[in-house]
Amino acid sequence: MAHHKSAKKRIRQSETKRVRNQAALSKMKTLIKKVNATKEKATAEIVLKEAISYIDKSVSKGRLHKNTAARRKSSLTRHYNSLTA
Repeated sequence: MAHHKSAKKRIRQSETKRVRNQAALSKMKTLIKKVNATKEKATAEIVLKEAISYIDKSVSKGRLHKNTAARRKSSLTRHYNSLTA
């Protein structure tokens, strides 16, 4: 257990960030599942834009590596392009 005031503060900050990051990554996974579950191209486009936007936001906040984000966006785009109009 931490004894210094700064170490105790760091523990509190780390826990706050962990909870926030966990929620954000959970939301991202939910959006990805929504895109993959969609069968109509029109509705998939709307959900795809939202998911890609959220993935990009996660990268800018440091929650996700840029190559991981690129791979996930590529996978979602491939699924979207495979749908028929």
